[in-house]
Amino acid sequence: MAISFYGVKQAAGIIDQLADIREIIENKINLSQQTDSSRRILLQNNKIMRICFLVGLAGTEKRNMEEVRSILSSKTMQRMIDSFFTKNNLSPLYSALLKIRYAEENIDWTDTTILSKIIAYEMLRGRDFLKDEAHLNAFLYASNSRGTTTSDLPILKLIIGDYGDDIPAELDINSRQITNSQILVAGATGSGKTNLLAVLIQQIRAISTETAYPVNFLLFDYKGEFSDPANNHWLSHFEVDRSCILDPITSPLPFSPFKDFTGKGQNEINLYSTEMASALCALDNAKISANMNNRLSEAILDAYKETEGAPITFELMLEHYQQRSTSDKDDSVSSILKQLVRNNLFSETDRASLIDDCFIVKMDAFPKDGPIAKAIVYFLISKLNSIYEQLDKQAVSEECVQIRHFTIIDEAHYMLDFDNHPLRNLIAVGRNKGLSIILATQNMAQFQSKHFDFYANAQYPLIMKQQTISDPVIKDLFGVSGRELQEIRTAIAGLQKGELIIKDPNAFLLDLGKKFKKLKVTHLI
Repeated sequence: MAISFYGVKQAAGIIDQLADIREIIENKINLSQQTDSSRRILLQNNKIMRICFLVGLAGTEKRNMEEVRSILSSKTMQRMIDSFFTKNNLSPLYSALLKIRYAEENIDWTDTTILSKIIAYEMLRGRDFLKDEAHLNAFLYASNSRGTTTSDLPILKLIIGDYGDDIPAELDINSRQITNSQILVAGATGSGKTNLLAVLIQQIRAISTETAYPVNFLLFDYKGEFSDPANNHWLSHFEVDRSCILDPITSPLPFSPFKDFTGKGQNEINLYSTEMASALCALDNAKISANMNNRLSEAILDAYKETEGAPITFELMLEHYQQRSTSDKDDSVSSILKQLVRNNLFSETDRASLIDDCFIVKMDAFPKDGPIAKAIVYFLISKLNSIYEQLDKQAVSEECVQIRHFTIIDEAHYMLDFDNHPLRNLIAVGRNKGLSIILATQNMAQFQSKHFDFYANAQYPLIMKQQTISDPVIKDLFGVSGRELQEIRTAIAGLQKGELIIKDPNAFLLDLGKKFKKLKVTHLI
């Protein structure tokens, strides 16, 4: 019988132990000088582990079981993704080679603990073998002439933790059975929300980066935790390095924030100017008169007339707004525009592709509820809209649909208290273009908005420990009342750091049992 690799855990510190051979291989690959417009090629963690695993299995030497048993098991519950073993249909080969190499040992192949140690041991053997340059060179000259097909689409079943009794907790992000791929996360300070976001990113990236359909991400780092040099080791979990971090304080973001209407009709510009004016006015808590709003909309139209439909700038917008003003004094709108001009947040032209790479935007230098932070998020979300409008529908296989990109907005409540048209549009139509959005905030009630039904458009509301949660919210999410409502309320109140509750789709379908499940999130960072 073939070995089942389901539930195999990653050995403690295995990524760090393979770091040296990873660096050696990357240096061999990156022989040409890198320019500002190109990034150093990075090997995915799964790829380097798989290379070392295969090389280890290739050796016929007798295995040292004392060394195998000395390998430390993971204390973080981090499992190896299924595709590590199933990629290129190599699972039967791994099973056969393991049984051959350990034929003299009495191995219980159903014991995931010993299996995990053996796999780690083979990786380390492979690492040591590849440190010989002659051996390494032999593994660097291979080609794959097979074309890409929809059968290569990665199935994004994210293992984010355990339900208990070592039962993995999965989120199905892109099967054809689910209606959308949006995730809502609610958790107070100290609930483990940052770690959960990291696990979600890690899982999506780990499953997809080795395929022909990698899923890239955009993360707004409000607290500066993900961009902190002290946390550089976090980045390896996401298959990126510090080149993905964008800091608007030190350099303008490499994107133009405005749409290009060259060759487009005037009605499109009219609608855009109205939406943009309303959004800019909503970025500040100051009261904006209808007259100011109209004047700003007209100023945007004037700016596009001057550029003949090409992307405008905040400077040009401010110039035309002031020309239409009857006073020399600054009002709330001109004050916002001057802040945007002064901070020089964006490039005038696109110098990078927002969806063809991964980016972490450093946000901690700006007040979370201030106009600058809101403007950064608003305009980048608007940019995503412009990009997705031009894309074809995503690829579809028999099992799943393509996810092209996902955006993570922590402290999302700052972007939900006004009619945020770009965000609403991304959530509403993202499924058809392969977009996933993860919105995180401190309390689930903050997702209640008069402008948009975030609950109805979220496949997975994930509830972590929070100070309070209202009965109407529980009713909206779980469709319960009476005893069931109180049971869920009690479960939420009892959550510890790193725990969350989630809807149980089977209970909803059958109308039997508890409508929720509790799980412990994998400890990643």
